[in-house]
Amino acid sequence: MNKMVRGADGRMWSIQGEMEWTHPLQLDEFEHDVSGGRGPGILLSIVLGVLVLILLLWQPPEVIVPAWLILALFLVLIFFPARWVLRRPWTLVAETRPGADDEEHPQERWVGVVRGVFLVRQEAAKMARHIEVYSEPDQDGTLQPVD
Repeated sequence: MNKMVRGADGRMWSIQGEMEWTHPLQLDEFEHDVSGGRGPGILLSIVLGVLVLILLLWQPPEVIVPAWLILALFLVLIFFPARWVLRRPWTLVAETRPGADDEEHPQERWVGVVRGVFLVRQEAAKMARHIEVYSEPDQDGTLQPVD
């Protein structure tokens, strides 16, 4: 996600968002840093998939499986992977483009982490609006200035 915004002072800002496939380490989440990894989730997904296949393939001919049951099993199978993809952390970066007035307005770079696809879009729109009005991202927002 890339967006160009002109600030109230005339500087051009570039707002970029990139999905992170690994969790960025944050100091306030240190105790939650250690996890079991992806292995147990993958193993349980495979076992659940095999059990659903056994349910559908190994049945007497007189048993009729309703379509809603197959749909419900499919939704259960895709719920956690879809939730995992939609809740990935995104790194948002807002930075000014170098221009002719570097002495008056030095180049700035603001970085922050936002979790979730929909929240990233909302935060980027809020940030763009704040830059248009006040010439910099919100001090109390998600982004923090980086030297």
